[in-house]
Parts: sequence; C-alpha cells; structure tokens
Amino acid sequence: MATKKAKETVVETAPEKVVKKTVKKTAAPKKAAVKKVAPEVEKVEEVKETKVPGSKVTVEELFEAGAHFGHVVKKWNPKMKKYLWGEKNGIHIFDLEKTMSGLDDACKALTKAALEGKRIVLVGTKRQAKAMLEAEAKRVGVPYITQRWMGGLITNWRQVKQTLDRLNSLKLKREQGQLKKFTKKEQVLFDKEIARLERVVGGIATLKDSPEVIVAIDTHKEKLAVKEASSRGAMVIGLVDSNANPDPVDYVIPMNDDSAKALEIVIGAFGKALETGLKERKDIVEKK
Repeated sequence: MATKKAKETVVETAPEKVVKKTVKKTAAPKKAAVKKVAPEVEKVEEVKETKVPGSKVTVEELFEAGAHFGHVVKKWNPKMKKYLWGEKNGIHIFDLEKTMSGLDDACKALTKAALEGKRIVLVGTKRQAKAMLEAEAKRVGVPYITQRWMGGLITNWRQVKQTLDRLNSLKLKREQGQLKKFTKKEQVLFDKEIARLERVVGGIATLKDSPEVIVAIDTHKEKLAVKEASSRGAMVIGLVDSNANPDPVDYVIPMNDDSAKALEIVIGAFGKALETGLKERKDIVEKK
C-alpha cells in the first residue's frame, strides 16, 4: 500500500513541477525582452505625437522605420555624442527628439531658401536614396545629383558651366533637327555624348550659377560635396550618421542614413518643405 501511495504522490506532484519549470523557462525571456526595448518604447510613448510642422512626420514613424539605429560603437565619431541617446548591444542609438528637432529646422531652412529663390541642389548617390531622391527632385522641380558629385561644382563653377552649356546646346540642336545635317555616324556620336553628359550633370542642367544650398543624404558618403560647399560658405543640410563629422554641416539631422524607409520619410519631408517655399515664391511673383 505504501508503495502505491508513493506512486500516486509522484503522479499528483509531477505536473506541478513541470509547470513550475515551464513557467521559469518561458518567463525569463519575456523579462529580458521587456528590459531590452523598454527604454526605447517609453521614449517613443512620451513624444510619439511630436510632428515636424508641414511634414506630418512623427517620432513614432521614424522609430518604426529604424531611424534611431546608428553604427556599431567602434565606428562612431565622438563629435556625434550629443545626438546619441546611448547604446544597445554594441550599436549606438540616436535620440529621436533631436532628430525631429534637426529635421524641423532643416525643413524650415529649405522652405525659406526656396522662398528667397536660392539655388538648391539635392545630393544622394547611395543606392538606397538614388531613385526616391530623383523622383522627389523632379516632382518639385529642383536640381539633383544621384550619380557622382562633380568636383568643382562650387569651387570651379566656370568649368562646370561649360559642360552644362555643352549638354543644353546639344539637346536643343537635336530637338530642332540641326544635327540631322551630320552623317549617321556623327549623329550616333552626338547621341552618346548627350547620354554621357546626362548621366553626369543631367540633374543640374537647369542651374544658372553655383549652388547656394546643398542637401546631402549621408554626409559621410557625400563628404566631397559637403567639404566643397562648406569651404565656399554654401549652406549645408545633411543626414549625419554616428560615424560622420557634424562640424561642416549647418543643419544636422542625426539619424540612420542606411534605412530605405527612414530615407523615404525624410526625403518626402524635404520635398514638401521645398514645395511650400516655391509655391509661396510663385504667389508673390504673380501678385507683382
């Protein structure tokens, strides 16, 4: 009988032990997960309604797009410290409130520059930004560079202008049929030259003088453009990741410049800011 009772006791208590073990195993990861994301989630909850005027961008949208992720800690630039919230798992995390503040200031500056008729060029040669930057620039009607920054665009404008004049002249002659008087072989060569020039300077073909404002998507990759603009006193607006130097940039937007979704949000905000300024300028000119 004693043996039977002992067996019954084991049968009754075993499930409880299993349940306890199961609870311990499943509960631990949940606590760890909450601990890992809690500071970021709380931060978003506090400011998720914050918006950039006129852009309809919120901190929550930037957070969901991954704009808060910087580079690995080893690759950071110490000058970016004031824009960082901290680090998680060896990766720097941006303070999205400062990202929003920077985006707000940049959009206001762009609207003002467009209203004043300043020459603005959008620069984004990285793979994630090319297509969306070109599409937004064409929609708004501002010059852009998505292939390669042409050295001397600001410091040696006279030489660059000759290249632009050559492109515009060839395109005009082709449209007017003036190239038809040449042989077929020569016409093919002209077409190839136009195609080459379009790739290099097609986006800035409408520029009448050197740029006064440069908007750089990833200031680290576009460091030549940033350096040239800064050396000649042109305004620089840029997306600055944790590995870049913010000093040459007038309007710093500290954020992840590799996230396609985050870039789409910010480029869209730039487009709306430019559109607002250009529309106001057009209205003023028409009233005169």
